[in-house]
Formats: sequence, C-alpha cells, structure tokens
Amino acid sequence: MKNKKTPALRGRSTSVILRSLSRTEGVLLNMNHPRWILCLILLWPASMALGQGGMKIFWVDVEGGGATLVVTPAGETILVDTGFPGARDADHIVQVLKNEAGKDRIDHLVVTHFDLDHYGGTADLLERVPIGQIYDPGYPNDLHPVWEKGLNRYREAVGDHRIVLKAGDSLPLIQASGGPEFSVRCLGAAQKFVESPAGCPENPLCSGFIPKATDTSQNANSTTLLFQYGPFDFLDAADLTWNLENELVCPCNLVGKIDVYQVDHHGLDHSNNPVLIRTLEPTVAVANNGPRKGPGPETFATLKGTESIEAIYQIHWNLDNGKSGNTDIGRIANPEGEMNYEYVALEVRPGGESYQVRVPSKGTVEEFATKL
Repeated sequence: MKNKKTPALRGRSTSVILRSLSRTEGVLLNMNHPRWILCLILLWPASMALGQGGMKIFWVDVEGGGATLVVTPAGETILVDTGFPGARDADHIVQVLKNEAGKDRIDHLVVTHFDLDHYGGTADLLERVPIGQIYDPGYPNDLHPVWEKGLNRYREAVGDHRIVLKAGDSLPLIQASGGPEFSVRCLGAAQKFVESPAGCPENPLCSGFIPKATDTSQNANSTTLLFQYGPFDFLDAADLTWNLENELVCPCNLVGKIDVYQVDHHGLDHSNNPVLIRTLEPTVAVANNGPRKGPGPETFATLKGTESIEAIYQIHWNLDNGKSGNTDIGRIANPEGEMNYEYVALEVRPGGESYQVRVPSKGTVEEFATKL
C-alpha cells in the first residue's frame, strides 16, 4: 500500500470546447479540430508518446453491466467481468479488444462475482476469443434458483480452468523491461479483506460512517482489485456495497490514495459510501452505468462534493436524472437516448506519472497528473 501525497499541480484549467466545465483542472480538448491535433503533436515529446509501453484501460459499454479491459505495459490483457449473456456484450468486448486495444486474446479474466451482468457473458466470450487464466471468488452456496441456469452455463464453459481469487493474491503478470512495476492485487473477495498492515493509522473519517441494511445479494461478494503502475493507482471494486466498502478504509485505509476510481456498482446508491470515496481521494471517477442504471442521486452528490475529484465520466447519460444528475455531456460516451455502444478509454504514460482520459465519441481528451 502506498501513501501517496497529492501534488501541488494536477493540470491546467484550460478548455477548448465552447462550454464551461465545473471543477475541472484537466485539459479538455476537441480532438476533431485539426489545429489541436497539430498542437498535440508539436507539444508532446516523443518520450511521452502514447502506446509506448504504458497502461491502457477501456470501459466497454455493456448496458449497465461490467466489462473493464486493461492492457498492461508488457502488452498482456486483463478483462474484469464479461457483461450480460448473449452475443451483444461479448461482441462489443471483442470489438474493443481487437479494434481499439489491438489484441486478439485475453490473457487474464477476472470474474468479480456471480451477478449475471458481470459473469453472464463468459461462455459467449470463450466462443469468440482465446482466454488464458480465469479467476473468480468461488462458487456461491446460496445462489437464488432463478440464477442457477446462468451459473451452470459458466461452470460448463470454464470447467477446471479457473483459480479462486482470495484477498492478498496478486495476478502473475509479465513485467515490461525498463519501466516501473505493474501489479494487480486482490484486496478483498467473498466478504474477506486483506489484514491491516502494522502501524496503519486510524482513519479519522470513519467516525462519519452511517451503515445501511446488510446486503445479502451476490454484490456483497465482489472482488476488489487494485491496479498499480509505478505511482498510478486504479481501484475496481465491482459491485461492492456500502457496509463492506467501509471495511476497505476503516478503521484504517487498506487501499491508499488513488488516481482513478471505477464508481462502485455502476453508481447505484447501495454503494459508494462517502467515507470510502473521501478517504481514497481519487482525481478521476468513471461510472460504467446504463441508460437508467446509475449514477444514483446520492452517489452523484458524493462524487460532485468530493474535493479531490476533478472529472466524472459516464458510459451513458442517465435518462431519469436530467442535466443536474449527469456529468458534463463531453464526458459521456453515449449521450441521451443513443445506444451506440461507445466506450471511455484511459492511457497511462510510460513511467506512470501522468495519464489521459478519452471519450472517442465526443472527441474529448483530458490530461491529468498522477499523485506521487
């Protein structure tokens, strides 16, 4: 666990899109404008060029499910969750894998929990691309009978080709030469978390925790993954819910300060405990939401009210929330009423000291400095 300090400078307060952006300290660019393309080519030195051994993240649109694709600095692919069953989500994942990431296989697949919108597409994906190692938190003993059919299909497709991922485990990854270490560590799975390190200070924000009703769904079993590339930290806790989120940061912070937060549970208010988010102090938040699934009003208010957060991105405009309940339109991959299955992408520069977030459907690019 790294206890990172917040840098004095995160980015420049500059916008070249003709609208005001609240709480933004990144650089928002309209990449469709040729003058800005030329400026970027001239201003970015070759040593900072994207695609030269950095880390990439793609949030694939699976209509409110989970499918986060990571390309490591060494070129391996890690997919976290597979969306819903059927051709739709599997095809979208493969499209991003091949056309955007430039890869033809998945080296590591992590199924975070057995909720249909996270594991349902596994069998369909196995029919389309080779998958190396598969990880999950272990089969549930109390799955509702209505979900048994989907789980049986997963069992048949995966067979013995799986490893049960437990708190404290790390994925066995190839390291790129000449750069910082890249790691993926499991901080929690099946409601069990890593132990507090010796000397971990008590978190003063824990006194403000207000518990909610105990979650008895499969969401409570969500696997929590911490991706680290040098100084860069990204947290994906899948659908981890309110009370269990608290165990990540109370009585002490097991995660550290992070750069990017994948908004838990698609932004639903069953999750996204303010104590968690304010303790982690993310710079960027990305919600893998659906057209009518997240972010909830409570979650959105927490994100907007967290001082460290400079930018919020969404996969979809939430049709029920109105303008005040959605982020800036330039940060939403699929705007109001559109089902174009667009994605949000992030690329960490070699060395991990800065990163860029893109919304290709909008031509939007923002640059952020990593917490050091």
